Amino acid sequence: MISVSIVEDLPEIRSALERIIKAEPDMLLLSSSSNAEEATPAIVAAQPDVVIMDINMPGMNGIDCIKKIGGDCPNTQFMIFTIYENDEKIFDALAAGASGYLLKKTAPEKIIDAIKDLYNGGSPMSGMIARRVLGHFKQEKPAGLEILTNKENEILNLLAKGFLYKEIAAKLLITTGTVTQHIHKIYDKLHVSNKTEAINMLHKH
Repeated sequence: MISVSIVEDLPEIRSALERIIKAEPDMLLLSSSSNAEEATPAIVAAQPDVVIMDINMPGMNGIDCIKKIGGDCPNTQFMIFTIYENDEKIFDALAAGASGYLLKKTAPEKIIDAIKDLYNGGSPMSGMIARRVLGHFKQEKPAGLEILTNKENEILNLLAKGFLYKEIAAKLLITTGTVTQHIHKIYDKLHVSNKTEAINMLHKH
C-alpha cells in the first residue's frame, strides 16, 4: 500500500487528485492540504510514502515546504506537480529534494504510474521536463560537470519525444527498472551541476 499526501491550493485540482488516489486499491490518501502551512504538520505527522506538491501557493511555496520538512520525513518522496515548465523552477525543486516533476496537464493514469514509479525508487519525468533537462545539459560547459552517458542521452531524447518508460525499455531492449535507474542518475547529475554552478559563482565574486 502506497500512502500519499496532497498539497494543492486549487480545490478542483485537489479534488481530482483525491479521487484518483482513492480509486486506486493499492494507494491510501493520508492527508490533503490547500496550503504549505497547513500541510507541514500533517505531512510530518503522517510520514507518507509520496507527497504530491504544488509549487505556486499563497504563503509558503512548495519548494520551501520541501526544504522545511524534507529532513523530518526521511522516507518520503516528493513529487512536484505544477504548471511551470521553466528551467529555474525545475532545478530549484530538484535542489530542494524533489525526486519527480510532473506537469498538471499529465493524464490521470500517468500520474498513478508516476507515483508508483517514485515509490519504487524511480524519478518520474514528463516529456516536457525531459526537453528542458536536455536543453540544460546542452547549454552547460563540460568543464567540471558530469556529462550524460550515451544511454542517458538516448533515454532523455526518447522521453522528450513522449515515449513512456515501458516503450523506451522495449526500444532499447532493457527493463523498465533500468530506465528508471538511468533517469535517477540523470537527476543526480542535475544536483551535481547545480552545486558546481553555485561553487563557480562563489569563485567569480
